[in-house]
Amino acid sequence: MNQNLYQYILGIADNSLILGQRMGALTGHGPSLETDIACTNISLDLFGQVRSYYQYAAKIAGDKRTEDDIAMLRPEREYVNVLLVEQPDTDFAYTMARQFLFDIYHFLFLTELQKSKDLTLSAIANKSIKEVSYHQRFSSDWIKRLGDGTEESHKRMQTAIDDLWRYTDELFHQTEADKAMVAEGIGVDVTTLKDTYYEKVAEVLEASTLEVPESKYFQKGGKQGVHTEHMGYILAELQYMQRAYPNMEW
Repeated sequence: MNQNLYQYILGIADNSLILGQRMGALTGHGPSLETDIACTNISLDLFGQVRSYYQYAAKIAGDKRTEDDIAMLRPEREYVNVLLVEQPDTDFAYTMARQFLFDIYHFLFLTELQKSKDLTLSAIANKSIKEVSYHQRFSSDWIKRLGDGTEESHKRMQTAIDDLWRYTDELFHQTEADKAMVAEGIGVDVTTLKDTYYEKVAEVLEASTLEVPESKYFQKGGKQGVHTEHMGYILAELQYMQRAYPNMEW
């Protein structure tokens, strides 16, 4: 098994899996029917993408594990998603801020992943970027609507951006698997995306009458499997069926 490629795929897929779980939990709880359906569709898009990644990971692993096993049955420390995507839905401003801060990165990342020498990853990126382009527009529009809305909505969105900002820098940290895949022309050198990312985020925030946080304190650990207290609760729901009914088939 190509361990570096396997870990690299998990590093991509776990982000979308956990964010998809977060967005899926909002089904039936959106502020309006249209927005509720949109958030659910974003969740479904992300789960569709991760299925392709985990199918490829299972093929590489070659140990009879299925895509479901890899997605649902790992212990917490084996998930390598960034901390940003596991942050809770404190209110709708937090939900959109979290989505926005990840979407800008996700679009830039998939743009580069399309150039991968690995044809499977390139194909997944090519298909996924169409969906993520919509995700980015949707979340950016909500940042603007709430940021440049009422006094209350502006305050809530600024608070959400300020609180979640500490998790953005981890998006650009490289693991050993990341570095190995970049060297082989398979992976994306995320360090080259950092300046563009913060420029694009700043453009939207300024158009929303929101301030770009000045904090230089950043939190990390997710890519090494060290998560916040929220992760255990997410996995408890995500893994319930697979652990309660082992080897279950539909």
